[in-house]
Amino acid sequence: MESSKFNLKVGLFGIGLEAYWEQFIGLEDRLKGYINTVDEKFKSYQCEVVNLGLIDNPEKAIIAGHEFRKADVDIIFLYVTTYALSSTVLPVVQRAKVPVIILNLSPEAAIDYTSFNAMTDRTKMTGEWLAHCSACPVPEIANVFKRAGIKFHQITGMLHNDAECWNEIQEWIEAAKVANIMFHNRMGAMGHYYSGMLDIYTDLTLQMATFGGHIEIIEVDELSGIKKLVTEEEVQNKVVVFHDLFEVQPDCSNEELERAAKTAVALDKMVAQYNLGSLAYYYKGSGVQDNEDTMSSIILGTSLLTARNIPVAGEYEIKNAQAMKIMDSFGAGGSFTEYYAMDFTDDVVLMGHDGPGHLKIAEGKAKVRPLKVYHGKVGNGLSIEMAVKHGPVTLLSVVETVDGKLQLLTAEGASVPGPILEIGNTNSRYKFSISARNFVTDWNSHGPAHHCAVGVGHIASKIKKLSQLLGIATIQVC
Repeated sequence: MESSKFNLKVGLFGIGLEAYWEQFIGLEDRLKGYINTVDEKFKSYQCEVVNLGLIDNPEKAIIAGHEFRKADVDIIFLYVTTYALSSTVLPVVQRAKVPVIILNLSPEAAIDYTSFNAMTDRTKMTGEWLAHCSACPVPEIANVFKRAGIKFHQITGMLHNDAECWNEIQEWIEAAKVANIMFHNRMGAMGHYYSGMLDIYTDLTLQMATFGGHIEIIEVDELSGIKKLVTEEEVQNKVVVFHDLFEVQPDCSNEELERAAKTAVALDKMVAQYNLGSLAYYYKGSGVQDNEDTMSSIILGTSLLTARNIPVAGEYEIKNAQAMKIMDSFGAGGSFTEYYAMDFTDDVVLMGHDGPGHLKIAEGKAKVRPLKVYHGKVGNGLSIEMAVKHGPVTLLSVVETVDGKLQLLTAEGASVPGPILEIGNTNSRYKFSISARNFVTDWNSHGPAHHCAVGVGHIASKIKKLSQLLGIATIQVC
């Protein structure tokens, strides 16, 4: 099953009052034109639009609900073009059973009062007013949705020349795309948890119930088995890729590069076999040489996967693989990270992790360095050293709460230049508006696991919209 087969489908409809059309000539066509304007703008956001036009009576509303359901729309935008009865809205949303966004968009910044009041035909005056009165029925619709237990979101603004409004609309569509990606995502869970790391343990059923998707449990032995079938030509081709995408340090031996290349090719084959969109892994090692060789040479291959929009989290951190997938789906990257140290002199937090890094958000080329010891883990081999691009960043953690729910924890900050720890790990310096001291204290107070995902740009507003579409909470620290 390819997630690309399930691209986002956006439902769009406008509402009006059927009785108006005979009373106010031209009003119906004018309102339809508003809806078509929204339709064209939506299509520019690279999504499929199911536009049912202007719904003006309860009978059409029932049919529209069936049509949206038949079309399998992911989200509905309700454009309130003029006054309309709430009975023309409720059946649509009830039947479709997807999140709904109310568009309260005025066609202009204001009515031209001088021209309006100079009109001599009061019927035409009323028709002109009705073409501008989108705000009128919104309280009625909100009341009915509340009483019907239907969650809704509002966007209030102008149809034209309103960047704030259209940025909000675009963020909702982007959040809906990410929710759609997560629902169809197939995550691999290879190996087992890091023994004693209690904060990362999670309920897989809860993960799928919240985000959707599928989690495929994979044995390390399977990757080791695939690795035995890798050809020498495939290995050498992958070594060329390493030299192209990484800054390979002079002390990296050809033997280690080829060992990592063989595992990277096997990873590609395993990911293709299971059609994985993300992966969490860990292997403690128990004397099975093939498996130890595989898992100690996995970092370059998992970094390449992460750069291909298949984020990989070490230490079997399934919650963080979800966070990384969310960040990556927003186009922000999503690299595995944790606290490394605090620098009170420069007021920054050093954060990074061993294992995979997201090459697309690296400050320059990621370095490949040999490590004689993987701290706290079995084996040795090649590792990635990189810093996240300097500039705005967002952190994201998927948090499992005491009452058995998931919530999102996020913070916005900046990756800043300065000395890092050159130990063959990902490592960056992050500055936060509330100070390093307060950030660490506030972040920890919400009980996240010690891992999180970091991505480029400030996207907390998009993450909040995603959580609303998923029906979970988001907490923003800064």
